[in-house]
Amino acid sequence: MNAKPKRRSISENGDGGPELGLATSIANGDDLGPVVRLAFEAGKHELILNQLRNIVKKKEAEIEELCKLHYEDFILAVDELRGILNDTYQLKSMLSGENSQLQEVASSLLMKVDEILEMYSVKKNVSEAIRTLNVCIQVLTLCLKCNQQIKDCRFHPALKMVDLIEKEYLQGVPLKALRKVIEKQIPEVRLHIEKKVCGEFNDWLVYIRDKARDIAQMAIRQAASARQRDEEMRDKQRDYEEQSNSGLNEFVYALDTEQMEDDSLVEFDLTPLYRAYHIHACLGKEDMFRKQYNKERLAQLNLDLQISQAQSFLESHQNFFAQIAGFFIVEDRVLRTVVGFLSESQLESMWDTALQNITSVLEDQFCRMDTASHLLLIKDFVTLIAMALRRYGYKVGPLLDVLDNSRDKYHELLLNDCRKQITEVLASDTFEQVVIRKENEYDANILSFRLQVSDVMPLFPYVAPFSSSVPEACRIVRSFIKDSVSYLKHGGQINFYDTVKKYVDKLLVDVLNEALLKAIQSGSSGASQVMQIAANTAALERACEYFLSQIAHLCSIPLRLVERPHSSLTAKTSLKLTQVVAYNSLLILVKSKVDELMVLMSKINWMPDEEPDNENEYIDEVLIYLNSLLSTAQQILSLDALYKIASGILDHISHSIVTAFLSENVKKFNLNAVVGIDNDLKMLESFADDQFQNSGLIDLKEGGSLRDYLVEARQLVNLLLSHQPDNFMNPEIREKHYGALDHKKVSIICEKYKDSPDTLFGSLSNKNAKQSARKKSMDMLKKRLKELN
Repeated sequence: MNAKPKRRSISENGDGGPELGLATSIANGDDLGPVVRLAFEAGKHELILNQLRNIVKKKEAEIEELCKLHYEDFILAVDELRGILNDTYQLKSMLSGENSQLQEVASSLLMKVDEILEMYSVKKNVSEAIRTLNVCIQVLTLCLKCNQQIKDCRFHPALKMVDLIEKEYLQGVPLKALRKVIEKQIPEVRLHIEKKVCGEFNDWLVYIRDKARDIAQMAIRQAASARQRDEEMRDKQRDYEEQSNSGLNEFVYALDTEQMEDDSLVEFDLTPLYRAYHIHACLGKEDMFRKQYNKERLAQLNLDLQISQAQSFLESHQNFFAQIAGFFIVEDRVLRTVVGFLSESQLESMWDTALQNITSVLEDQFCRMDTASHLLLIKDFVTLIAMALRRYGYKVGPLLDVLDNSRDKYHELLLNDCRKQITEVLASDTFEQVVIRKENEYDANILSFRLQVSDVMPLFPYVAPFSSSVPEACRIVRSFIKDSVSYLKHGGQINFYDTVKKYVDKLLVDVLNEALLKAIQSGSSGASQVMQIAANTAALERACEYFLSQIAHLCSIPLRLVERPHSSLTAKTSLKLTQVVAYNSLLILVKSKVDELMVLMSKINWMPDEEPDNENEYIDEVLIYLNSLLSTAQQILSLDALYKIASGILDHISHSIVTAFLSENVKKFNLNAVVGIDNDLKMLESFADDQFQNSGLIDLKEGGSLRDYLVEARQLVNLLLSHQPDNFMNPEIREKHYGALDHKKVSIICEKYKDSPDTLFGSLSNKNAKQSARKKSMDMLKKRLKELN
């Protein structure tokens, strides 16, 4: 029934033409659309319709013929079909019964299937819910960990957790509401962390500003320790050089490495800064944080650079400088430990600004100061600050330059202080020799300043050749040296020995020596005081060697360098000149006193009737005074000074005797008066010889006997006592025996010489011939002197 009819060929129909082609196409099931379209387009649709009608008719005929041919088979087929239909009805009934039975059996099973399907759906939903819950639990667990880390202030892991949640878990959260909540909280968490970190950072800013002073103090202590080690090393080096030069090889020089531990780091906490910077870097806000840090720290620096108005600079300078130093020590640590956070140029710019402010403050404060100790205190602390900051790489040259520029001001103040002290010392000095009663006093007042005249320890009590002002002045000078070295030794100079020496010379010359000169020239000092001042000056001159060695010691200079020729203090020359002034003033005072005593000479009897057996009374007074004066001078003055004083006094006395003969008060004198003057001269000459022998002046290599300074008076008396005084006009005799006499003075004195036979020579009748010869010779001398004049 389903078999397709076979296609018929053209020969089967017996005819051809267009109808045959159309019929073939229909039989083959071809598409007739193009043919029909073509016919209609060509206007031959009637032809196509006719052809189709013809084909229908032909097909009907063929069907009819085919039915006639297979009629019996068709009948059989219908019968078979009816039989099959009955079978079908029976089968249908059977199937219906079976279906009913199946429906009855399967209805309960269908309910189970529905339940199974429902349970499967529930299972699927539960599995999906479990998966969803697992994802949510993971996210919420991470959130809990993040909260705990925030609670524990572990902000960096918390931020890492937030980033993990955001990048890897958030989009996979199946619950939209939870995802929105988390999305909303993530910025809040970051903002909270940022606020917490900023809060800690702000607290750290307060902490580090409070800590800066302690940081600087620790760095200053380390700098002071390093400075002490350097000084000890220089002292050891100096001692080693001195030992080497002296030929002693027992001294071993070794470097003490135990003291050279690394103490360059000052401990303080930068963790909040590290954390804040790292957290801001994680948030992508490191530039903002860097700007904030610079702004806050610059504000703190500006506050630190302001001088306290509630305290004086002397009281507040340590806090002021320590605060600034601590600031820059912290900044240096930040630069070296937080990579990329600060730049060296930025820090240098801040330091340059601070340095300008500091130097300006120092210059202003130094100009206002009027006390050397205050300036030294500030300078020493600033030097330690500079040393501490230099160890951290900061340029401190301008700061040291300010200190160096202030050294003249400091020494001027120091000189003023010393001037006041020395003035007070001299004002309170009684100018009496110091009595040393104990060995420790001897050590403190004499040995410590090298004022001893002998290396042998004296017996006590010991009377020193100087007064109390000498050791006091030495202490003042020693203190000046220490203060000067303290100011200079830790500045920019390495070798400051010459500078200290210059200032010490200035102290000795402009202050001490001037004070001594003022005391000498005040007019209120007596001869004993001037003599003591001269002795004091000589002692201070000897102390100059001690001062020089003290300078060398404190400057760590080997003593061999200061013991060279022309290396002594120039003040020694000034003190020597002051001694000369003192000796001259002493001579003036002594001469004045001698003149007071010699006035009595004018009151003697210049025309006695008989030769006196003893000296005149005035000479006893003179000798008592001279003996007291020279005995004191012998105790406190050097032999040279003693010789100068003694010779000057005797020379003055000799001149005074000659002047007495020339005085207008003496109108005339006779031989007996000359004999009395001769007795006076003999007493003086005896005194001069005793002094020359007993005082040690005989050991002097320079200068003659003290008797020689009475030569003018002696030659005059000898001339007046001579039997042939006219020999004075003989050049050879005059040069040999009367060389110290001036012929004009001799002429005046000879005119006053009177020889009265009735009175003067009444008791010498047996010598009239000699007297007559002397008178003739004297008259001849007078005549020739008149001619010469």
